[in-house]
Amino acid sequence: MISLFFVEISSFLWYPSYIGSYDTYDSLFRKDREIFMRNIKLTIEYDGSRYQGWSRLGKNESNNTISNKIQEVLRKMTGEFLIELSCGCRTEVGVHAYAQVVNFKTESDIETQEIKHYLNRYLPMDIAITDVEEVPERFHAQLNAVSQTYVYRMTIADVPSVFDRRHTFHCFKVPDKKAMQQAAMLLIGTHDFKNFSASKSSKSTVREILDIDIYGDEEEMQILICADNFLHNMARMIIGTLLDIGFGSRRKEEIEEIFEGASASSAPCDPKGLYLQEVRY
Repeated sequence: MISLFFVEISSFLWYPSYIGSYDTYDSLFRKDREIFMRNIKLTIEYDGSRYQGWSRLGKNESNNTISNKIQEVLRKMTGEFLIELSCGCRTEVGVHAYAQVVNFKTESDIETQEIKHYLNRYLPMDIAITDVEEVPERFHAQLNAVSQTYVYRMTIADVPSVFDRRHTFHCFKVPDKKAMQQAAMLLIGTHDFKNFSASKSSKSTVREILDIDIYGDEEEMQILICADNFLHNMARMIIGTLLDIGFGSRRKEEIEEIFEGASASSAPCDPKGLYLQEVRY
């Protein structure tokens, strides 16, 4: 009786030495448990209109993010509190996605098709899981990505559609596509894009734009940008600058001036027309 009481007291005294936190306790054994954890890849489509981007940029930012909505449902489904989502591309406030890629690790043995059905049942209607698959342990949605592609949708018809106004940017003046294409050629390749971004990171701001394509018809024009990676606001600032060149308020030669720091880039484009189209691996 005395020995049993001693064991219970000892256990009680031992636990506070680990700060008494579930997160701390869990992290101590996470590495050992990861041997038995499955790696799940999600392909996600979402309307970013009412969200503060994919995830919070700082501690004081809103929790109303797409990643937070998905994490909440995954926690209920798996019963696991520590669900970490890695994404192929961190979209910004108001930006949409046709095919965001995410992975997370879990001890759950729920079948991939059941995961898909559960998420689509309980997630908000503006977030949809289009595919779920189990992938090798070393797959990482962010670190393994080799390119990211954004597409910007602009309506150029005389009268903007009331049904498209939340998801496209309307141009009241038709931009000069040829001038924009000529300016786009100056952006393709490897450059330091610090002046085309709002990034405050001390890390390298050198990126490679693999392709820029500008196309359309009588009702809609689109700008497609593919890069190895994007800095914060980089896609939106490039598109904003190209649009100003298309509207005639800037010269295409100013692209080089922006790279050199002699001129500032244009303001970021309206996010409602911007979509993450693809992440390649």
